[in-house]
Amino acid sequence: MIPNPYVILGAAGVIFAVFLGGTYTGYKYEHRKFEAYKQQVAVVAAQKEAENISVKKQQDLISKGISNEYEAKIAAIRNYYTDRMRNPNTSSGSLSPIPPATIGIDGKATNLELACAYTTQQLVSLQDWVREQVAVK
Repeated sequence: MIPNPYVILGAAGVIFAVFLGGTYTGYKYEHRKFEAYKQQVAVVAAQKEAENISVKKQQDLISKGISNEYEAKIAAIRNYYTDRMRNPNTSSGSLSPIPPATIGIDGKATNLELACAYTTQQLVSLQDWVREQVAVK
């Protein structure tokens, strides 16, 4: 007995419809999971962005504070050495009075003690800046 071609086509159509329905159902399930995941990622990203903005503001405040402190200390160093140059007979502590300015490589007068004080203050301020930046959470 030869089966009716319409029955075969009908059965194939039903099988195909079940296959498409299963595929669509699976797609919708995975799509919902993906949409939920995207929402979770968006929430976490917004939280991290807010944290980053907060950390950036704290770091900017630290940079501004260290910069202002550095400028004030450099001004104090400059004043200290300027006063000592005006009064070369006064010395504080174990420092000797500043000798007359020497001529540097570029032909300009230099003051090695002042240059060392500037460099030391720059290093100390940089260390303070790094220490405070690392502490920001």
